[in-house]
Amino acid sequence: MERYLIKDLKNWQNSPRRKPLMLYGARQVGKTWLVRDFASSSYNDLIELNFFTDNALKAIFDKDISPAYIIHQLKLYLNKDIKPERTLLFFDEIQESQRAMDSLKSFNDKGREYNIIAAGSFLGVMTGRRPVGQTDQLTLHPMSFCEFLEAIGRGNLAQAINQCDTKALSGASDLLESLLKQYYFTGGMPSVVSEYITSGDLDKVREAQNGLITTYKGDFSKHINDSRTEPKIRMLWDSISLHLAKENKKFIYRNVKSGGRAAEFENAMQWLKDTGLVHKINKVETPKLPLKMYFKNEFFKLFIIDIGLLGAQAEIKPAHILSAGTDIVDDMNGMLAEQFVCQELKAANVSPLFFWGREGSTAEIDFIIQGEKDVIPIEVKSSKHTKSQSLKVYMSEYKPKFAVRSSLKNFGYIQSKFGGSLYSIPLYLISKIEKLLGE
Repeated sequence: MERYLIKDLKNWQNSPRRKPLMLYGARQVGKTWLVRDFASSSYNDLIELNFFTDNALKAIFDKDISPAYIIHQLKLYLNKDIKPERTLLFFDEIQESQRAMDSLKSFNDKGREYNIIAAGSFLGVMTGRRPVGQTDQLTLHPMSFCEFLEAIGRGNLAQAINQCDTKALSGASDLLESLLKQYYFTGGMPSVVSEYITSGDLDKVREAQNGLITTYKGDFSKHINDSRTEPKIRMLWDSISLHLAKENKKFIYRNVKSGGRAAEFENAMQWLKDTGLVHKINKVETPKLPLKMYFKNEFFKLFIIDIGLLGAQAEIKPAHILSAGTDIVDDMNGMLAEQFVCQELKAANVSPLFFWGREGSTAEIDFIIQGEKDVIPIEVKSSKHTKSQSLKVYMSEYKPKFAVRSSLKNFGYIQSKFGGSLYSIPLYLISKIEKLLGE
């Protein structure tokens, strides 16, 4: 499986200002596999240090975190030579050792010749315990639609998408719609995609997805010390699909628990967000630059890490998504389409990401992003039916330079009566929005 983040890893390796790298990402998104694949093509040797399984490693770091001491002790303990530019040191599950985490600052100060990648599934929850400013950072997401296409042997289509070859893609729109539905069901978790490729058995694919969900729920109790917070995390997690299936997808705590309030669920929400298991998309009522100055923290939508897991959580049957002529995608108020766009934009590092709504009005734009000089509204439609009163309201009031409607329609654009350009960007191309708009 080709993961596009490997290009960023190679850029990091060749950077003259390289620092130790912290690789973020939720559990089971493929961090360890990616590092191993990267090392096999870019280094002579990979040394993996797993702080969850090897307590002897913790003892080494507990005594002294100077690079000279650590490297010397690792050579003795592992009986291996460590050559700075030819060996990749992989600190896996580093959250299990605070001293190992602290050593990254020491390597940045006095050991930059060494190539070090640190990873862990719960790095995000270590607020205040990470060497901020002393490390480079990358985040690995589930496999994108293009990575999925590469994995199932449709590399030519992935290449056409990456090159924004809209003419060629328009001729393959029916095929792309079919493959998009496959991705809607399978999602981008590597182990699930592997099962899909290996067996082609959709029941086994769903078993793999349910297995991941069970693993995540096990993590809730394993990594939460506060017994009062753990059940709240479960309630939030289980409610995501119910919220997204509604026409108004705004997250409402009363729908999680009768009488539920933000203060009650604050810690649970932050934990899910910090572990990368959910994406919290806040509302902006005044779409001005920079968007972070205008968002409303109390109003937000919550998306899950992966579209395949969302379908499993909602118990959507394969035929509901994959069968020709099914209307369930529309019946669920575009839940899957919005989830898809959210995770595609996240994987493409299109940031910051918000949605727009106006107080006292039903008008709402699914997503808005920050361009170089303008805010760009994105209206998401699950099919080829693209009428949208909300987008007309937004364009009439704010007259954006660009507006985007993402659906199953082919690529194109028109000059709107409000002065700007209205782009039709197919769902499978949404990750290339900045390139397509020239931003």
